[in-house]
Amino acid sequence: MVLSAAGCASLGPATVQRDRVDYISAIAESWKEQTLLNVVRLRYGDASSFADVSSVISGYTFQGGLSAGASISSDLTATIPSNLVTVNGNATYIDRPTITYTPLTGDKFARSLLRPLPPSEIFELVQAGYPADNVLLLTARAINGIYNRSGIGARARQADPEFYPLLDALRRLQLSGAVSVRLVKRGVEEVGMLILTAAQRAQSVDQDLQFVRRTLGVTPDRNGEVSVSFGLLPHGPSEIALLTRSMAEILLEVGAGIEVPADHVAQGRTAASTRQAGSEDPRDRPFVRIRSSASPPGDSYAAVRYRGTWYWIDDDDIASKRIFSFLLIFFSLAETGVTPQVPVLTVPAN
Repeated sequence: MVLSAAGCASLGPATVQRDRVDYISAIAESWKEQTLLNVVRLRYGDASSFADVSSVISGYTFQGGLSAGASISSDLTATIPSNLVTVNGNATYIDRPTITYTPLTGDKFARSLLRPLPPSEIFELVQAGYPADNVLLLTARAINGIYNRSGIGARARQADPEFYPLLDALRRLQLSGAVSVRLVKRGVEEVGMLILTAAQRAQSVDQDLQFVRRTLGVTPDRNGEVSVSFGLLPHGPSEIALLTRSMAEILLEVGAGIEVPADHVAQGRTAASTRQAGSEDPRDRPFVRIRSSASPPGDSYAAVRYRGTWYWIDDDDIASKRIFSFLLIFFSLAETGVTPQVPVLTVPAN
């Protein structure tokens, strides 16, 4: 007599919760490490390189089989009956993920890294509650001709005297609810309108509003609104011109504060840091404090190895972690234009 059984089961529903969290976590960690690595590469004059994870397809197969057999001798006179029983089993588990990477090249590279960030979307971040001073400190080169500090290349300069007080006033107005943003349609484009007013306000809020208007040289309309455009100087008193940075500039500014090994500077492999952690004004310190060492760090938020040296952000440095998270959001803001068509895939189920 021979008995056999075989089965094939789909593991899909049981793996959704586990795989979704695992893949999201892995992609998020790799995104942080890719960004940190490119900050370091740019600091050393190396070319940046990015690759997006465009799709993840995970397929599972589980197959099992069981067979049993028995034989009984027909020789009843045999001293020891030659009876035989056999049981055999097998199982096969296959995990076959397919991950697709898309290098950032061509027009997408230009949009994401080389084009300045849209001014209206920067103020939308402020509207969403992100600190106005931090957002503008990182993304703005100038506001109505008032320059921010820069620590890269030929653009290296100190901030104009009015710039930091302007950021402080905008932050206080943001906390008081006297700054908001709305979008209006003008032709095919959306234009940001910055609203500098509040229905009920304290004397300190009035003073900040007057300071911002006087410093920027703007005269809002009767609703307290001024338009926001890209550029160095406004066309008139009812406009704020925001000269924004590109993602490449932002990465270079962040890289200017890396604590590189002293021998790398002495050997000419990189320039000395233009942002020091011990600077008197906190705004002149590194945006993100990135440390370096020949050995891997013990506890880090993100860490990469570049040419034999480890670079990392401490996990207990909450200020650096917040700014670094801004970088990832800014990358999303830089993703403008037509979204490419996603290929239609047919995945066999076994």
